[in-house]
Amino acid sequence: MSIRIKDATDPATWGPAIDEAVNAVGRGALVVLPTDTVYGIGADAFDPRAVQALLDAKGRGRQMPPPVLIPDVRTLDGLATDVPDAVRALAEAFWPGGLTVILRAQPSLAWDLGETHGTVALRMPDHPAALALLRRTGPLAVSSANLTGRPAATTAQEADEQLGDAVAVVLDGGPAPGGVASTILDATGDVLRVVRLGAVDLAALAAVAPVMAPPPAPETRGTPAS
Repeated sequence: MSIRIKDATDPATWGPAIDEAVNAVGRGALVVLPTDTVYGIGADAFDPRAVQALLDAKGRGRQMPPPVLIPDVRTLDGLATDVPDAVRALAEAFWPGGLTVILRAQPSLAWDLGETHGTVALRMPDHPAALALLRRTGPLAVSSANLTGRPAATTAQEADEQLGDAVAVVLDGGPAPGGVASTILDATGDVLRVVRLGAVDLAALAAVAPVMAPPPAPETRGTPAS
């Protein structure tokens, strides 16, 4: 097993592993963490060099800025402005969980996540090890732990094999569920608009707040429906 991989499966014993990850983030290094969807590669959201290192590790450009994972619903107002009441209701209902919300970023924040056009995508993950880390580090820029174009890692070993020396610490929280990505909701306009359906379905969202369904996917001539 790689020396980067640290056991974070048991809250009673994961203290040293979380400590190592916190220290790595604090010095601008990258870490891999488990989430309720897939494994993620994370960096201090307020360290532009660390965020750029994250994009470089994935082979990803600045035009695809990473979302930010947060430890608590209350963090919303620290990172976003003009948060609609409907978003607060959805966050209370589905966080921690598989809902990502795009909001207007607080203009005073000293961060550089890439070409965000003044927005930030926020999510509170439903994974105990991820939340334990986030409570210590604060918001992390996190993208799926894989090289661009390859499948997202669902185990610590897969993440380590793909990312290698680009990361300092890999927190092993056991196999991630994988399969279903988070639902993404755009709350930067006059209405709440679903831009990607995933872990939280449209009916569940609509039961809490009015949301606009995503546009139908364009049909590709000659491609059978799936």
